[in-house]
Amino acid sequence: MAERLAASASLLPSAASPSSSTRRATVASGLRLRPSPSRFSQAASRGRGVAGAAGVVPRLRVVRCMAASEAAQLKSAREDIKEILKTTYCHPILVRLGWHDSGTYDKNIEEWPQRGGADGSLRFDPELSHGANAGLTSALKLIQPIKDKYPGITYADLFQLASATAIEEAGGPKLPMKYGRVDITAPEQCPPEGRLPDAGPRLPAEHLREVFYRMGLDDKEIVALSGAHTLGRSRPDRSGWGKPETKYTKDGPGEPGGQSWTAEWLKFDNSYFKDIKEQRDQELLVLPTDAALFDDPSFKVYAEKYAEDQEAFFKDYAEAHAKLSNLGAKFDPPEGFSLDDDKGAVATEEKVVADPAPASDTNSTGPQPEPFVSAKYSYKKRELSDTMKQKIRAEYEGLGGSPNKPMKSNYFLNIMIVIAGLAFLTSLTGN
Repeated sequence: MAERLAASASLLPSAASPSSSTRRATVASGLRLRPSPSRFSQAASRGRGVAGAAGVVPRLRVVRCMAASEAAQLKSAREDIKEILKTTYCHPILVRLGWHDSGTYDKNIEEWPQRGGADGSLRFDPELSHGANAGLTSALKLIQPIKDKYPGITYADLFQLASATAIEEAGGPKLPMKYGRVDITAPEQCPPEGRLPDAGPRLPAEHLREVFYRMGLDDKEIVALSGAHTLGRSRPDRSGWGKPETKYTKDGPGEPGGQSWTAEWLKFDNSYFKDIKEQRDQELLVLPTDAALFDDPSFKVYAEKYAEDQEAFFKDYAEAHAKLSNLGAKFDPPEGFSLDDDKGAVATEEKVVADPAPASDTNSTGPQPEPFVSAKYSYKKRELSDTMKQKIRAEYEGLGGSPNKPMKSNYFLNIMIVIAGLAFLTSLTGN
């Protein structure tokens, strides 16, 4: 079975390229390494070569190879995230963490990880220092203890798990998430700056389309995802937008200050669309890209719909969020797995490998006896009755055999002699 080296990585690694020895010592968690062959495996390989030459077919067995992240650890991490949300009210910044890790995806680039996307790159300093990621150091400080506690999960999965859990715990829809994302391993693999949207571009609608179309998203998904601004605040010291505080944020919860888009900025609902449409409360924030949702004819169709129909908003948002969280990701297993699906929860890949054939030297113990299975001795495909099975087993054990031990050869010899003698006597009698 493949093994995973889960070495703990520092929160903010240096952007300098590490030496080869350092890389071996600080491999990002989730990297799957192939162990060097042991003496046993080398001997087995030699045995397979001998068996193949002799025409012996080796036995097959199923080996389970672990995925990029372990489902059980992801489930436990989700519970820990819920506890953090209850005490720190960090829903908005965790949503932003997941979005900004996946939002660097470029559909025009096929190679991974050059294409960007949900690959855990945001933990490295070169990307964390991008202007659009100001303030996300706080999110990483909240998440890092969970990563240390559960080394069997990747940063890429943890970021998206935190984002989805924050949405659901704030009252949002259940998101159809999947996991198994592979992490990048070095700062040099981070995407370039400039792929995330700006808050106040000269042409807001065109800018939104330029950024989100590059990711492969459409107008409906742009508007639906914008609805996540129902959570959180904008702080002028981080983004350059918003007021230092308002009547909705001066007392928290959490760290006070900033300007929110909605009055209840820790509740996920469709009030963002309602408030932008009405624009009656000067205490609430409306960015140029927010206003564009009702100014642009195509965007307006969806914005109006979501302002009137929260159920429709939840449905479209859940699909768009899950799609965003998968952008650019490299999954192991390739199809990913769900934490809410019993089949996917195993998160393993089955492979059939050949066991070496038994060695032919005199020191070999030879194959183990096959357990007794009464059905193998039934007539054609008809199964014996329980009574007959018990009778056969009693007679078998009476002769010295057992379910796990074949009868010694002398018993078979005695039986054959008796049968031959009876046949001979019958033949004489008949004559």
